[in-house]
Amino acid sequence: MQKMTPAEYRSFLLDRARTAKLATVRADGRPHVAPIWFDLDGDTLVFTTWHRSVKAANLHHDPRVCLCVDDEAPPFSFVQIEGTTTISENLDDLRHWATRIAGRYMGLDQADAFGRRNAVPGELLVRVTPTKIVAQKNISD
Repeated sequence: MQKMTPAEYRSFLLDRARTAKLATVRADGRPHVAPIWFDLDGDTLVFTTWHRSVKAANLHHDPRVCLCVDDEAPPFSFVQIEGTTTISENLDDLRHWATRIAGRYMGLDQADAFGRRNAVPGELLVRVTPTKIVAQKNISD
């Protein structure tokens, strides 16, 4: 097992569309984990969620999160990000990021349609500022 450099973990997060598993904390302290689509804005991880989702409720209560993105094929790798979130309802920013994220996961030919569908009042733009990153590669070596 080897640590990834910042360039390696950034490439791991962006080189193909992998689903992140987002952990948030419910108001009663129980954990909640949900898959998300994401992109990066510099060192900030960006995703969207509906304002009535469990994720949104949890983030309004406690902005701390942990995400894990992994490669499930040998030699296995992962990036785990702990961080704090900020939430925006700015529709212009939301349209930009919803379109970019859709392009990563659905293809550029469908990006605009998904961006329009997700850039509506009630959808939230969430930014995760990392406070700790653990990134390992070649776990099975």
